[in-house]
Amino acid sequence: MTLEELKKEIRPLDETSMEQARKHWIKIAKPLFSLGKLEDAVIQMAGIKETPDYELKKKALVIMCADNGIVEEGVTQTGQEVTAMVADNFTKSSTSVCAMSKVAGVDLFPVDIGMAVDVPSVTVKEEKVAYGTRNFSKEPAMTREEVWQAIEIGIRKVEQLKEQGYEMIATGEMGIGNTTTSSAVASVLLSVAPEQVTGRGAGLSSAGLEKKISVIKDAIANYQPDKEDPVDVLSKVGGLDIAGLTGVFLGGALYRVPVVIDGFISSVAALCAARMVPVSKSYFLPSHVSKEPAGAMLLEALELSPLLTCNMSLGEGTGAVAVIPVLEMGLSVYREMTTFEKAKIEQYEVLK
Repeated sequence: MTLEELKKEIRPLDETSMEQARKHWIKIAKPLFSLGKLEDAVIQMAGIKETPDYELKKKALVIMCADNGIVEEGVTQTGQEVTAMVADNFTKSSTSVCAMSKVAGVDLFPVDIGMAVDVPSVTVKEEKVAYGTRNFSKEPAMTREEVWQAIEIGIRKVEQLKEQGYEMIATGEMGIGNTTTSSAVASVLLSVAPEQVTGRGAGLSSAGLEKKISVIKDAIANYQPDKEDPVDVLSKVGGLDIAGLTGVFLGGALYRVPVVIDGFISSVAALCAARMVPVSKSYFLPSHVSKEPAGAMLLEALELSPLLTCNMSLGEGTGAVAVIPVLEMGLSVYREMTTFEKAKIEQYEVLK
């Protein structure tokens, strides 16, 4: 599917369903608008699903796993071998997000979209674009064709999950070096200096942080990525995990499935998707605000306000999974609580 086809196929939210959901909230026997953002999220999901009567019985977390050639420049504390180890651990229920997903009732779907090695428990030939990206301090990270292939994989993953009955998709990633790629993409898309959007990632020293910033500045200066063309930006300084997640966000909009943004890296992908197809943004749900320097900037660019503020920066989809029970609580009140009429209580009026 081409970008032009996506722009034609992705439609706005269903206003009729949203208005019906708004009216139902007003009838519920509680102070008006007292659940704040949770009420807004329930209304938004009604618009996504084109019905005010829906449930969230099956939830999925798609974790895009990929390696980044830029780690050759010493911008990380650990080596690429960690990506494969953690990806394998997703299938053994032995990572942070696995523990959290059990509580939230979320099923995990790790995708090897570009790890440096194959991992038998994760790797599927049709879902893998390359064995890591190239070192963008020496050459562009990917070709445009590789970026688009990754985006299409993300879109297809949403299609498959919807066919399997999943009603909400959370986003996550795993890839050593991906805070470097994400900082580079964020710097270009936000038109902000690398110093302002680049953090220590998984624990860099001050010297390591300076090297990371320098590598990003040099690459942006050398390749001059076009901020109006997210595919160009991703191909020059991005990563396959970001490109794959961009596809998940676009797929959510295409197949009318709400997609939950995780933290920094996921937010970069969401912004790429929104810049490619602006209407897709209405299908995204925020979770938390990452403590990475660009976390709040990215949500502001997406015109989204976080539901959680926990100073998290773990990745893997942990923030997205953490917010799902909160969203379900809001939906539970919407679906199950009695109305003013049934409780024989005088209904509150919306006063001006």
